Amino acid sequence: MKDSLKERLRSDLNEGRRARDRVRTLVLSTTLAELRNREIETGGPLDDDGVRTVLAKAIKQRQDAAAQMEAGGRADLAAREREQERVLRDYLPPELTEGEVRDMVRELIGAGAGHIGAVMGGLMPRIRGRFDGRAASAIVREELG
Repeated sequence: MKDSLKERLRSDLNEGRRARDRVRTLVLSTTLAELRNREIETGGPLDDDGVRTVLAKAIKQRQDAAAQMEAGGRADLAAREREQERVLRDYLPPELTEGEVRDMVRELIGAGAGHIGAVMGGLMPRIRGRFDGRAASAIVREELG
């Protein structure tokens, strides 16, 4: 049986500790703590999709922090945030292209989703963690014309 994503994170955290990989140990221990907090909020264990949602949020936070660090002239701190982001990206499926997302949007519109809320409601679970939500919203607006 395939290990859950959370089990993989725990296993990789232990490997990171053994290898004395500070970045991996920090990022994975922080992420596992965020997962535990989310499980407490929801009142139960998260499935792989729930774990991916937490990972996507953690990646977004690091992207935002890196942008703020760069704007503040702190390239060293921005580089550290980007390194943490790269560690987390390894746990998500590959990024989607704009064309792939556009095809999904057209498919949802063809299936009867006639307004932005319906299209985004069907689209977000399929792209979460793999494509930026704001960019997806812009594609939906274009396609709905």
